[in-house]
Amino acid sequence: MIIDRKTYIEKLQRSKGNGLIKIITGLRRSGKSFLLKKLFRQHLLDDGVNEDHILIIDMESRKNKAFKDPDYLLDWVESKMLDDSTYYIIIDEVQEVNDFVEVLSTLSVTEGTDVYVTGSNSRFLSSDVVTEFRGRGDEIHVWPLSFKEFMSVYESNKEDGWAEYLMYGGLPQLLTQDGDEKKADFLRRLYRTVYLRDIYERNNIELKPEFEELSKTIASSIGAPVNASNIANTFKSVSKVQDISDKTVSAYMGYMQDAFLIEKSERYDIKGRKYIGSLYKCYYQDIGLRNAILSFRQNEPTHLMENVIYNEMRQRGWLVDVGNIYHRIRNAEGQQQRVTLEVDFVCNKGSERIYIQSAWRMPDEEKMEQEKRSLQLVGDSFRKLLIVGEHTKSWSDESGIQTMSIYDFLLDTGSTERI
Repeated sequence: MIIDRKTYIEKLQRSKGNGLIKIITGLRRSGKSFLLKKLFRQHLLDDGVNEDHILIIDMESRKNKAFKDPDYLLDWVESKMLDDSTYYIIIDEVQEVNDFVEVLSTLSVTEGTDVYVTGSNSRFLSSDVVTEFRGRGDEIHVWPLSFKEFMSVYESNKEDGWAEYLMYGGLPQLLTQDGDEKKADFLRRLYRTVYLRDIYERNNIELKPEFEELSKTIASSIGAPVNASNIANTFKSVSKVQDISDKTVSAYMGYMQDAFLIEKSERYDIKGRKYIGSLYKCYYQDIGLRNAILSFRQNEPTHLMENVIYNEMRQRGWLVDVGNIYHRIRNAEGQQQRVTLEVDFVCNKGSERIYIQSAWRMPDEEKMEQEKRSLQLVGDSFRKLLIVGEHTKSWSDESGIQTMSIYDFLLDTGSTERI
C-alpha cells in the first residue's frame, strides 16, 4: 500500500539543488524513510536522474554498520561520484553516524552533491548543530498521516474513518494491521519497544516507573494547562513511584519533545499581545500513541479532536499557541470581576493569523453562543473559525465567525487559506 505524501514531495522538490542540507525530522515510524528512499527516489528517477546518481545509506541496517565511521562513509561517497553530474545523497537516521556534524559539513561543501538526511531525535538539531548549520540546513518535519492522507487509502466512509483515526492515529504501518485488537497491540508494543527504549537509552534514565507515570499524566492532560510543578505534584498521590522534582519532570518532558512524541503550545495573552509563561498545553504528534499510553481507556472525543486540529495546523505550516482573553463582567452584586476565556488556538504564519475554537457537539443555541464568546471578544479582523465535530454546512455569522465541520476542515487543505 503506497500513500501519496504529495505535500512533502513538493517541499523536497522546491528544496532540490538549493545548496542546503535537507534535514528530514519526525517521530519514528512516521514515514520519513519511506518518503526519502521510496517516494522521493522515484520522483528523482521520474525526473530523469540516473539510478547510480542516487546514493542511499540506511543507518538502521546492521549491514551498514561500517558507515558509522565518518571517514569510511565519506570515502565511499567519493568513490561513487564518477562524473560532474549532481549526486543525490540520502542518509537515513544520520545521528547514528559518528561525528555526523563534521560529515554533513564536509558533504555540504563537496561539489556535485545534494544531501538529504533523516533523524528521529531533535537533539541532532540541538543548539550546537543549529549553530553549525546556520544558513546551510533546510529542515522539513514529517508528521504521521493527516486525516486526508489516511482517508486516501481507507476503505469505508469518512465517519467510520474519523472514528478509526481518533482511536488509532496515523502511523503508516498501522494500516497493515487487521482488526482493533491487532492495531491496539501494535501501538502498545511500538511505544514500549521503540519510543520508550530510545528515550531510556539516549538519556540514561534510571527512574523508569516514574517516567512512564509522567507520560501517562501528560497523555491524560491534553487540552488542559499544565507545567512541571503541577505535574510533579500529581506524583505525591501515586504510591507506586517515588516523588520527583520539578526539574526532573521538566527534563523528562524535554526528552519526550526530543523524541517528537509531544509538542508544547504556549499560552498567549491576545489583548496584551504577550506570552504567559506559567502554564502551557501538551499535544501528542500521534493521537494513537497517546491512546496506547493510556491503554485506550481515556478517549474523550473533545480533547482528541482538539489534538488533531492542533496537529493539522502544524502540518500546514502554522505556529500554534493557546489564546487567553481577559475581560471584566459584573457579578450578581454589581461588582466588576475579571474573567478569563480561552481561544483554543491562535495560529500564525507570516503576516496571517487564524483563531480557532474546537467544539465536539453543538446541541443548541446556548452552546453555540458559549463557544463563540471568546472569538467575539478578540476584537481584530483576522479570520475566526469554529470547528465542530459533526456534519454542518460552512457558514459565517454577522460578526465574521465561520462555522465549519471537522470533515470540511481536515479533508480540504484549502480550508485555512485566505478567502
